[in-house]
Amino acid sequence: MTFSDTELLLIVLLALVVLAGLWLWMRRRQSEALRDRFGPEYDRTVHAVGDERKAETLLAEREKRVSAYTIKPLAPEMRDHFVETWRQVQAQFVDDPNYAVTRADDLLGEVMRARGYPMSDFDHRAEDLSVDHPEVVQNYRRAHDIALRHSRREASTEDLRTAMIHYRTLFDDLVNEPELHAGQQFRERYRHG
Repeated sequence: MTFSDTELLLIVLLALVVLAGLWLWMRRRQSEALRDRFGPEYDRTVHAVGDERKAETLLAEREKRVSAYTIKPLAPEMRDHFVETWRQVQAQFVDDPNYAVTRADDLLGEVMRARGYPMSDFDHRAEDLSVDHPEVVQNYRRAHDIALRHSRREASTEDLRTAMIHYRTLFDDLVNEPELHAGQQFRERYRHG
């Protein structure tokens, strides 16, 4: 069976349309997976970058970077230590809100380090946390912003109270993970199958 030039051209065009449709479908699935995976962090990153494709590339790179870390749950005695330390910090807020907010931020760093997160600058830490804790990393950013305003003497005691609440949300998420977090489950599922 031989095809005319017109038939061959139509076959090639049809194949190109099918390939383009397949590419668009895969692209949309990848976008949906990242949106589901990162939640509010997806929108924040798209807004910050100003381009959806660039933001998705950054999120995928972030995910790949964090997958190389050895993030582990806390041993029960370490978890108990951190919970008790948090109680002390929280109690200190009444007498010295400035100290309590500073200590809460430091304590979160200790918990992250104990879990296996590398400790670098704040933005890098927040990005790393967003992979496994996309819902609460916003709290960490808000608390950090308040702490920065406080260092410039622009934050009230009520602002510091709000920072403590935001820090507490992330603290609870980091210390109360008995099993693999959703992000780790996601990586494990795609690593093994």
